[in-house]
Parts: sequence; structure tokens; C-alpha cells
Amino acid sequence: MRVLMVSDVYFPRINGVSTSIETFRAALAEHGVSARLVAPSYGVDAPASGVIRIPSRRVPHDPEDRFAHYASLKRATLEAAAGCDVIHIQTPFAAHYAGLHAAHALNKPVIATYHTLFEEYLQHYIPWLRAAWLRGLARRFSRGQCNALDAVIVPSAAMRERLGEYGVTRPLHVLPTGLPASAFAPGEPAGFRARHGIAPDRPVALFVGRVAHEKNIGFLLEAVAVARRRIPDLLFLVTGEGPARADLERQAAQLGLQDHVRFLGYLDRTRELPSAYAAADAFVFASRTETQGLVLLEAMAQRCPVVAQSVMGTADILESRRGCRIAPNEPAGFARVLVDLLDDPEACVRLGEEARAYARVWSDQVLAGRLAELYRRLAR
Repeated sequence: MRVLMVSDVYFPRINGVSTSIETFRAALAEHGVSARLVAPSYGVDAPASGVIRIPSRRVPHDPEDRFAHYASLKRATLEAAAGCDVIHIQTPFAAHYAGLHAAHALNKPVIATYHTLFEEYLQHYIPWLRAAWLRGLARRFSRGQCNALDAVIVPSAAMRERLGEYGVTRPLHVLPTGLPASAFAPGEPAGFRARHGIAPDRPVALFVGRVAHEKNIGFLLEAVAVARRRIPDLLFLVTGEGPARADLERQAAQLGLQDHVRFLGYLDRTRELPSAYAAADAFVFASRTETQGLVLLEAMAQRCPVVAQSVMGTADILESRRGCRIAPNEPAGFARVLVDLLDDPEACVRLGEEARAYARVWSDQVLAGRLAELYRRLAR
């Protein structure tokens, strides 16, 4: 079976959409599905089998992303879709309309994965417009796009409920991104700490993700400031890049955390990032807009216990309460849960082992099998 994926983002742009595409494309092959991809060129693209790159230009004030040349994207998608059974749209921008055009022109079934909760994001990027108006706009936009498809994939039950509230009437399938076997390859915690000048016994809390306001990293900085009252040498590592970094660095300085917070930027996903997870004593996460929260599972795969808020997509991962501690939505309470864990080394080890075992439940092969079956039902 042949599937064409089309997306406005892909590696080397690092985010959850790129990771989901890569994970599913690799795992689908074991289920008899060949998945090609049409995506923008970033000018420094690593060769990748089955990936068709489209000329693009930079997005103003956003060095990470690209606008694909729409005429080229539309033409390449139509040509690549001619030999496929299903078109799978991954993003709601130019790729959505190129995929929809090809599906209508060739009478092919078309689905999309709804990766991002836009109604919670827009107010951070268009702050001069009323938040209620932006939410309404995002809901109408998403409803119209989703109802133009044959089916919609959502990464969590919370997202299925939210799209139902929007008025989406097309079939909604909950299908999160799974973890490949490589996520369980042992990291090198001692080497990571040595490379970054971190003492072997220093308590470390880690965040991994886009450094953006909607990730609620400012909340984590406040929690770390409180936690330092009981753990004075606590170190908070922020891994990733994004538009909020300068603001967060200023906030860290205002909280007196200059020696207790490090912004590490992007880390190599195959070698350095697993070692960062393995080197941390706890993974902390406070985003309230996640559609899944794959980084929680990545941390768990490296025996790193999670302290997080159980909201939206993360609730599906955290509801079992395996390998994690669920923290309240206020900095002092979050800090208390974090400190209680870090003050109990035996609990950290026990929770880490529990986390790794639980992460194996989220196998990419199991979830890719479910996606392959969905493709086949749509293609009949």
C-alpha cells in the first residue's frame, strides 16, 4: 500500500510534527505501507529516501520555519499522489490545501492529523487582538478544515473531545505517536554531565521542547525558584529553541536563578538528547496545550521520572500514574511535588524503572499497525 504525506514542516526543523512523521514513516514499512512525504526544503536537508523537498523561503521573525512555494507544493503533491492510495495531511497551512486539491483532483481518500491546539497558541503570537476573538477564529478555521476531510486523526482523547466541541462531524480517530526502539537505547548520563560541567551528585530537573510561551516554561522557572529553598543546588536545564528564550532568560535573572538555569538549545536527537534525559533526576513539564506530550514518554524511556500537570493530551499518558508524579497548577505546589521526589533517591530509582516499563506500552509498531489498518479501510 502507498500513502502520500504532505507537511509544512519536517526535519531539520525539530518539533513534535517532524518527530511524528519520521516515527510513523519508519514504522509503517513493517506493516506493508510505503509512505512518501512532500515537505519544504530548508537548504540544509539531509538526504532521506521518499522525501520530496519543495523550494521555500524563511518565515519573517521565525528563523526555524519555512513557507513552501505554493505552486511548487501543489504541483509536487498532485504528481506524487497519482500513484498512492491515501493522502495524509500533517499540517493545516499550505500543505492542507495542496493535499486537499490532489485528493479532489484524483478522487483519493484524504485524512489529516490534528497535531496542534491553535486556539491556545494564537494569543501568544497576536497579543493585540482579543483572546476570545482569536479562539473563535481558530475554532471556525479548524472546523472547516476538518469537515473537508474523510477522517481526522487526533493524538489524544482530550483532542477528540475538543474537536467535537468545535462542531467537527468527520470520524475522529485517537492515534498517538509511538516510541521507536531507538528511544530505549541507553543514554550516557555521566558523559553528559561531564561535558556540561555538572557535578555527578547535583540534582537536575530537565525540560525538553520548543522554547515558546505556550509551553509554560515561565511557570517552571517560578517553581524552581521555590524548590531551591529546600534544594539550594538544584539545576534546571531547558533544552530546545524558540521565540520565548530571551524573555525566559530575563525572568530567570529576575528570580536570581542565573547559576541554576541553563538554556542548552537544540541537542542531537540520536545521541545527546537521550543522554540529557538519562542524566536528569526528574523531567518537568507544565504545558497546558499539548495534544500528546511525546517528550514525557521519551524521558520515561530513559528511566527519568516525570513531574507534570495532567492537562489535555498529557492526561492520556499520565492517567495511569506510572513513572510520574502529577503536580498542581501553581508554582509552590509544583515545587513541593518535585522536591519531595528529589529528596527520596529510592523513589526516584523506583519511579524511573516503572517509567521505562510503562514507556514500552507506547510502541511505535503497535500504533503504526493501527494507522495502517485505518489507511486500508479508507482505501476500500
